[in-house]
Amino acid sequence: AAMRARLERKAFSRQGALSTAKKHLVTLSALTALRAVSNIREKTEAALADGVSPVQIREAVYQCAPYAGFPAAEDSMREVDAAFSAHGIALPLENQATVTEENRFEKGLDVQKGIFGDVIDAMHASAPEGQKAIMVDHLSAFCFGDIYTRKGLDLKTRELLTFSIISAFGGCDSQVRSHVQGNIAVGNTRENLIDALAQSLPYMGFPRTLNALACVNAVA
Repeated sequence: AAMRARLERKAFSRQGALSTAKKHLVTLSALTALRAVSNIREKTEAALADGVSPVQIREAVYQCAPYAGFPAAEDSMREVDAAFSAHGIALPLENQATVTEENRFEKGLDVQKGIFGDVIDAMHASAPEGQKAIMVDHLSAFCFGDIYTRKGLDLKTRELLTFSIISAFGGCDSQVRSHVQGNIAVGNTRENLIDALAQSLPYMGFPRTLNALACVNAVA
């Protein structure tokens, strides 16, 4: 316990470019990706104590759904909601969705191309028949349409959290490199990414941290 507390304290007190709120959000998203559910309530309470809003906390967990899957996000949200209830926060929180069933693909594609550029058109054109539902429809409409267009967190924060989530998985170097590029495109810095990895280190360990750091160094 003492070793963990020391490493967590050093990670959180690191003098970098991330705000206190973003450090908490990175922690919650990494823990959700790792399915470390037993840690979520404590970290939610710590975030609330530091002034992070309930909507920001919820949106950080929702950001995990396209990458870690719904069960991981739902497990974390049960712990988040328990912390909210204990603090007298009325549920449900205000809905932050901005798209409809009719425009979610279009709006998602706009965000996706705004981050990654014309490579998205090439990816869509080259998607094999039988795989377009995954590589085109669901990716653009769900990941970017349903999630990235939500209110509550800005685009820079969402892309930083995506980088943190995918880094926590390990073995996803191609996707980590892509989201290093995505982070740079939306205005996050190399130092932001390094700070996010330092914040996640106590939870995802050295191999995944060092592999993600190598991706940052290779791209940025």
